[in-house]
Amino acid sequence: MSITTTLLLTLCLILLPRARAEADLVVVVNARNGIERLTLDSVINIFMGRYRQLPSGIPAQPVDQPDGRPEKARFYRLLVNKDLAEINAYWARLIFSGRTSPPYQAKSTAEILDRLARQPGAIAYIERNQADPRVRIVLELEH
Repeated sequence: MSITTTLLLTLCLILLPRARAEADLVVVVNARNGIERLTLDSVINIFMGRYRQLPSGIPAQPVDQPDGRPEKARFYRLLVNKDLAEINAYWARLIFSGRTSPPYQAKSTAEILDRLARQPGAIAYIERNQADPRVRIVLELEH
């Protein structure tokens, strides 16, 4: 291989878009509940316990990823720019005051998808590549 070819190949590899190290996070609901899209503010209000109703009037049932999963930390960083320690402190205050309860914490992504399929008001966040026909993506979160 000539030096020119090697340099050209190296340049092409440098200029190619790099694959993302993290998959996109998306907010999903039951595919049959009639909701097409949600605003970022609506998702914030649901996951932060400010209100627990979907725009369709169905009671919202937010579902969190298990503790220790990187998706959970990324979600709250993207959603409200807070780390998990700040989120846990927030919920501790709300629980102590008796105002509301935190999202249900699933044990796995499989449990999240099952809950979404069974409960019309369930709302969760997953990586885009985990979405299947049982769910509808209602909000895409940027990195």
